[in-house]
Amino acid sequence: MLPTFMPVATQAAIKGLTPQQVEALGINLILNNTYHLNLRPGIDILKEAGGAHKFQGWRHNLLTDSGGFQLVSLSKFTEITEEGALFASPFDGKPTMLTPEESISIQHAIGADIIMQLDDVVSSLTVGPRVEEAMWRTIRWLDRCIDQHEKSGRTEVQNLFAIVQGGLDPELRDKCLDEMISRKDRVAGYAIGGLSGGEEKDLLVCVALGVDMASSTIFTLLCPE
Repeated sequence: MLPTFMPVATQAAIKGLTPQQVEALGINLILNNTYHLNLRPGIDILKEAGGAHKFQGWRHNLLTDSGGFQLVSLSKFTEITEEGALFASPFDGKPTMLTPEESISIQHAIGADIIMQLDDVVSSLTVGPRVEEAMWRTIRWLDRCIDQHEKSGRTEVQNLFAIVQGGLDPELRDKCLDEMISRKDRVAGYAIGGLSGGEEKDLLVCVALGVDMASSTIFTLLCPE
């Protein structure tokens, strides 16, 4: 049921609370992080446990971040190429290439009910050509994520969401959404990405809701039909 509050369990744990306590609060959706779970405890352990639901004792829904957010939060450890994101582990410096295909495969092993495409994320305070570059790369990576997801045969048990990018530019956001709507038969839903990164709250709300404050024009961001 939406709207809902989704607590963050980055490494498969809500710190300070047991799964039973979280459930007693009426929570039915929590977030795990693909990048961090791939590092620790690792996919082999999650597979042996039967997926993240069993690993953390959670019997409700799980959503996984694809790892795209780490392109911003761990930017000093990251190099972006068309192939994917090359990370240096913050723990031991070991390089890890996270491609769209690898991100989806990791999320398959985690077993989340809602999985996210790998997107090229830039800080919401970024301006200039890098924002449009990231938006178009996000669309190209979406196609690769879709192909990997469909080949896996897991489209009936895990729901792949596209992520709308475009910074604080409504025109780029609109273009991105149009591209993603054209793929609506191959994705289960949409997420609004690249916000809550330090921008003014009014700007966040306007971009998220597709409202132009100057003209009060409603864009198609959340109303594609």
